Amino acid sequence: MKKPSAKQRLTDGAALIGATQPMRVDIPGTRRNVADLAGDSASESTLATLERAMAELKALKIAPFLQRSVECIRLEDAVGAGEWAVKALECDEKNGIAWRLLGISREKLGDFATAITCYETALTQLTDQGEIANDIGRLAYRLDQKDVAAKLFAYFCNAHPEIPDGANNLACVLRDQNRYAEAIDALKAALGRHPENPLLWNTLGSVLCEQGDPATALTFFEESLRLDPAHAKARYNRGNALHALSRFDEALVDCEAAMAIAKDPTDLAMMRLSRSTIRLCLGRVAEGWDDYEARFDPHFAGVTQFLINRPKWTPGDDLNGKSLLLIGEQGLGDEVLFANTIPDIVKALGPAGKLSIALEPRLVSLFQRSFPTANIGAHVTYNVNGQTIRTIPFLGDHKDIDLWAPLASPLRRFRTSHAAFPDRPRFLIPDEGRIAHWREVLKTAPEGLKAGILWKSMKLSGSRHGHFSPFEQWAPILTTPGVCFVNLQYGDCAEELAQAKAELGVDIWTPPGIDLKNDLDDLASLCCALDLIIGFANATTNIAAASGANVWLIGAPGSWVQMGARRHLWYQQVRLFTRPVDGEWDDVMGETAVALAKSSPSPMEHKPG
Repeated sequence: MKKPSAKQRLTDGAALIGATQPMRVDIPGTRRNVADLAGDSASESTLATLERAMAELKALKIAPFLQRSVECIRLEDAVGAGEWAVKALECDEKNGIAWRLLGISREKLGDFATAITCYETALTQLTDQGEIANDIGRLAYRLDQKDVAAKLFAYFCNAHPEIPDGANNLACVLRDQNRYAEAIDALKAALGRHPENPLLWNTLGSVLCEQGDPATALTFFEESLRLDPAHAKARYNRGNALHALSRFDEALVDCEAAMAIAKDPTDLAMMRLSRSTIRLCLGRVAEGWDDYEARFDPHFAGVTQFLINRPKWTPGDDLNGKSLLLIGEQGLGDEVLFANTIPDIVKALGPAGKLSIALEPRLVSLFQRSFPTANIGAHVTYNVNGQTIRTIPFLGDHKDIDLWAPLASPLRRFRTSHAAFPDRPRFLIPDEGRIAHWREVLKTAPEGLKAGILWKSMKLSGSRHGHFSPFEQWAPILTTPGVCFVNLQYGDCAEELAQAKAELGVDIWTPPGIDLKNDLDDLASLCCALDLIIGFANATTNIAAASGANVWLIGAPGSWVQMGARRHLWYQQVRLFTRPVDGEWDDVMGETAVALAKSSPSPMEHKPG
């Protein structure tokens, strides 16, 4: 049997790496630090190192192919670089330089999974493995393989302590894993050796921002800019810190200044996405939604690709009589939030139009009841060769679809100002029979005003920690007399329930017979049966508010969802309690407790149900 070529083995390997598996994925966040990883697999110093190694090759036949590959990389011709590298491998499939050049080519083309395979093969053939470890680490980071990336960057640091890139990259991974103290230690050690390196100061500032201390982070971003006034990432990140401090006008100046000097297309996409949230916070709603389209920029690693071969809707398209498909995006709570425009879309389609909606599977039954004329089913998301693909299997071949849009995109037409948000009590319709059921069940709970509570999110990576108070700070609320607290917190919360009982003497009552994470249709009915829901913005509070329940939202300042308004525009009945910009969680938790005490009758006066 003929031995397969290096090119064929590479193709087979890529197919194995890309084995399709269902998964859930979120679009990149709208306010975060630009990826601060240092190093470029195609840098001039790297290419010069490869050329020195090539000069020592005795196999003259392979040398011209390698040189042509390097020349293509210098010309930013990644396709040509790969083709010449494959020609070299067909001459000598064990040549480490050729594998590394092919890895650079695949990385520049966005095929990160195959690039990792090439770099790993190069590792087995080359003696200096440190720089390749850094290359693989950066790709593993982009593919969200943070544990692998941390090990590779640590290896690079040990192999080349004189190069600050290693400590910088290691700190970025540790930051994203919420290992802040370790990240700071790595940066302090590197800054001791390289105090004039602006990248290290910038990354140190990003760690402080992620920890929830944007005021201190400003000092480090400003030091980075003092050392390098043209450092686009530091200027953008300083804008993020100003945003977190609700200094939106200054944040916009920094963001746009960074966009004017940034070169990397991924950085530019993230900056535009950040500008969208700043503009929304300033009440510049239409501009904000236009910038928000950057969430689908192809330069984002892992950006969702929607598998539908139909025209994409634009704000100027006439919907009357058309067949439109809306596809849910981002997290479950976002799918509910963005559904705010669906009643307007149904009206725009008219009686001859047809609406289809693809959603997270747990939302399907609730939306079917709420929009009975629409065709509603579940979307399915896969990871194929490192690419995120979202499909709509319930619609078959999509031939009856005239236009399609991601669920948030119609905001560009239907919600272009504060005044465009309608004053409607709800847009989701819970099951009235189940509401009656839960009212009966709640009669078996302890006496008092029935207040459902939620205190955390299952996604607390990075700066999201700053949007949720520690559970200990719920004490003023939980000790309010005349209130029966009902547990609406999905996920494992046994520790907090036990803590409330042991430290405060408060029994948080858990409703029987419901999976709070998965039974979302029934959850909407339970929320509407309660007197009140108190918590932070997450999937449950969005479902409750969209269903017309009485919701009090506790939040951090600078939320783009509020869009500079003093009230909640998406859900008219929601009451906002916002932590002061320069204050602690104690302030807003105390304010919420005072309001709750005023709303609660004494236990003797309250009639359950």
